Amino acid sequence: MPDFALKNARICVIGLGLMGGSLAMALKNQVAGISAVDVNPKSRDQAVAWGIVGKASDDLKVAGEANLVVLATPVRTLIGQIRELAGILTPGAVVIDLGSVKAPVVEAMNTLPETIGAVAGHPMCGKEVSGLEHADSALFHMARFVLCRTERTTPEAWKIARELVEAVGAQVMEMDAVQHDRVAAGTSHLPYLLSAALTLTTGMHAAHDEMVWMLAASGFRDTSRLAGSDPAMMRDILLSNRDEVLDRISEAQSHMNEIADLMANNDGDGLLRLLCEAQNFRHEWEDNH
Repeated sequence: MPDFALKNARICVIGLGLMGGSLAMALKNQVAGISAVDVNPKSRDQAVAWGIVGKASDDLKVAGEANLVVLATPVRTLIGQIRELAGILTPGAVVIDLGSVKAPVVEAMNTLPETIGAVAGHPMCGKEVSGLEHADSALFHMARFVLCRTERTTPEAWKIARELVEAVGAQVMEMDAVQHDRVAAGTSHLPYLLSAALTLTTGMHAAHDEMVWMLAASGFRDTSRLAGSDPAMMRDILLSNRDEVLDRISEAQSHMNEIADLMANNDGDGLLRLLCEAQNFRHEWEDNH
């Protein structure tokens, strides 16, 4: 594929939600053409009407007309779609995904025919809302975009994946898929669960006390934001990365138990030490951003 550059790519985006729609918007004037596959007729009609894609269908076979396929569906769905694409794609085509869990995606990509190139990807950005109506061409700007090699990652596939990342304004970050999932469990998946747990706890109190929502201000708003994420999407992410997430849950529960014990024993010095340690980790994160 000596002439396969992004500007020559005929892209098929599978999944016209927030991520897929935003990617199509960002690439609109940088590629030879963009088609899409989505099960939602409203999303398909909107994408064509808004000029985001030139063609939209509910049939995965449309991907056979593309030389670059981007999977932007929920993780468990896209893993099944990878297997379906094996019999659809033309030799030389490249597949990239945008899923939040990488090890099972890499495993699925490894089963593709050797004539197909494949790179697993995860842009570290998003919103707590979903759907094409929230798509934004600037969504990926300055975001880290993880790329994981697979057994089907040819030099050409790696090159086009890097070109795509750079074209949407993101920064390439190469990682091993297993390491990615371990890290993402703590930095992305656990934060969602903590936000959901907080919102469930507060919501149950609000059902019996009308003052709860009236007093919930910026602290609650900021901490509960992730609980507004698409539940179906998060279910797939959590189950696809189950073991790593369960480990992070266990660790978080251990810290909560330690805090509870310090409070029960009225140990102010111990509580202050632990809270200062948390504050220091937060400052460390800020210094790296």
